[in-house]
Amino acid sequence: MHTHDYMEYTSTYQAAATVSELVESHFARHIGLANNNGEQGVAPLPDRQSIESMIDAAFWASLRKEEGHSPKISLAYLPPGHAASALMFRHPLPLTPTLLTKIAPGVERAGIHLGVWKFDDELMIWGTTQIIPNFCFVLDVSEPALLVIKHRRISGFGKFSNVAVLKGDQVKVVDERIASLPDSPAMVRALLDQEILSSWNDPINVLIQLAVSMRAHGRGGSLIMVDAASQSWSDSVIKPMQYGLDPAFCGLGKLIRQQESNVSELYWLSALQREVDHLSGLTAVDGATLINSNFQLLAFGAKLGRAQGKPQVGDVALIEPVIGGEQVVVHPGRIGGTRHFSVAQFVNDEHRSLGLVASQDGHFTVFTWSEMQQRVLAHRIDTLLL
Repeated sequence: MHTHDYMEYTSTYQAAATVSELVESHFARHIGLANNNGEQGVAPLPDRQSIESMIDAAFWASLRKEEGHSPKISLAYLPPGHAASALMFRHPLPLTPTLLTKIAPGVERAGIHLGVWKFDDELMIWGTTQIIPNFCFVLDVSEPALLVIKHRRISGFGKFSNVAVLKGDQVKVVDERIASLPDSPAMVRALLDQEILSSWNDPINVLIQLAVSMRAHGRGGSLIMVDAASQSWSDSVIKPMQYGLDPAFCGLGKLIRQQESNVSELYWLSALQREVDHLSGLTAVDGATLINSNFQLLAFGAKLGRAQGKPQVGDVALIEPVIGGEQVVVHPGRIGGTRHFSVAQFVNDEHRSLGLVASQDGHFTVFTWSEMQQRVLAHRIDTLLL
């Protein structure tokens, strides 16, 4: 492709053109702020044309198959010099759906990014990297026709911050302003990159990891966190509990409270991942998994029921942190099935609890109590977890 052709390039995937301007302004705002604050090692700003071209190539690649497998790839926009210990091709390769499909089997493991940069005004793939700078534009192909635009959060901990999700002709752009609503839970604020996570064992980071892991097993499930200082939660659980634990299981709680010793952070992160996957796996059992605010596991497979003397849950406020996802007040049955209803009822009984519900179709909802609105709040956050 000659330079002239490239300048004339127009994407054939319409959503690429729709979203590129919004995405460019998101990165311009964050990268500008980071540079003004003197942050070191901030990624270069992706221009609208590059964003559009990368989305277009990735989308068409996502619809193809290589030996029966759909490609799972991650593209990162940065020059070779900005990537630490990168694997570099002798000659950069053209960014085309055909090439992405061919190379996909070799780079589909999590954490491997294909480096993309402009050489003589043409976008090329120069190699792979596992280490990228803050606010680096990343484009993930998760499944056919599902693309996620994200960046590494400034603290470097936890999952990347999502900017937009494109599913076929449906485009969802994350609305960071939701984080400034006074009753937004800390977990949602952190996913919107508005709450700095202090360390790998920050309780909010651990909750986010649990949510990601719950969503990943694909069977649906619910996890409820109750106040460790109170026992009243047991009034909302039907007795006897078949899988009640005595004593409470402290694997995850103990790990979170351990002081970092001379063991590497990598060790802690893999230990955390094991405990998170162990606990989130139990949410696939029919019923709710209950943990307390010290991350001690109390029970799983628990059947929930309204506590005696507590009112039936009324309408809940449903909000999705995407542009156009303004709050609506709905019956909890409208959000999902019995799992959603019973968790909404539990939070209605126990105002200090927090409920996480994963649906088999990938939807994910966080239930909290809003003192301001005096009702249960439901945040649909699958757009932030992908």
